[in-house]
Amino acid sequence: MTAEELQADPYAIVAVASSAGGINGLVKLLGGFDAALPVPVLVVQHLDPRHRTVLAEILDRRTPLSVKLAETGETARPGTVYLAPPDRHLLVDSGGVLSLSSSELVHFLRPSADLLFESVAGAYGPQAIACVLTGTGTDGAMGVDAVRSRGGTVIAQDPETAEFRGMPAAAVGTGSVDYVLPLDEIAAVISGLVETKRRS
Repeated sequence: MTAEELQADPYAIVAVASSAGGINGLVKLLGGFDAALPVPVLVVQHLDPRHRTVLAEILDRRTPLSVKLAETGETARPGTVYLAPPDRHLLVDSGGVLSLSSSELVHFLRPSADLLFESVAGAYGPQAIACVLTGTGTDGAMGVDAVRSRGGTVIAQDPETAEFRGMPAAAVGTGSVDYVLPLDEIAAVISGLVETKRRS
């Protein structure tokens, strides 16, 4: 496949990472999408591993998209948000089949945004969009490098507008971020990218 043919391929997946402050960030981001979003969205939000989470239910009520906890073996579908369960890494293969892993912590974290982004980069290459929202620490920074190196597109929340700037600032610091945006502009930009590339 030529570089031109690869570039003409529509985006096929969006991966999002957030941590501290992320629930508000996810409500705003996901709430800005249309129900007919033509790609699936995979989300790593750092959660307390000791407790069952109701985050999927909260987000499902506050966004036009369908939101659920990811399950091993299911195929990611457009217009649906798949949330990594507490204490499980979320990965995807080139057929869009999801898997959950209890493999070792990455930077003391499970789920890891880096692992999700690296998985998305390997499976989708230039068809991937990775987005880093508010959070402490640096999770996601190695992963955005992987996405960018495979020709994907990287978006970071403007650290100046983030509730916690650590994660988006670390992503921006890699030099691999294509768009640095205020939170309330990210959904429109992702929607525009997906639709524009689909029509081209």
